Amino acid sequence: MTIQDIIRKKPYLIWYVKNYDSLDESAIVEAVLNYGDWDDVQQLIKLLGVKKTAKIFRKQISGFRTNYRSEVKNYFKLYFDKYAPNT
Repeated sequence: MTIQDIIRKKPYLIWYVKNYDSLDESAIVEAVLNYGDWDDVQQLIKLLGVKKTAKIFRKQISGFRTNYRSEVKNYFKLYFDKYAPNT
């Protein structure tokens, strides 16, 4: 299974894209963390690893503008600080 398969099974996570193979990891991480349920998040972390997922997330939130909802951003900041510190 690939991370694109997560989107194929739940296309409503990225409803604005038709070609799931062209999605990069950062777009999928953002969609799953923002709109997925806990099982989706766990599946993503299982495929990418918690450190890689945390690294992608931290890079995305480091800029001035972010697409994460504030409560999602806060939750996963705390989550990754606990389970993937120093990445």
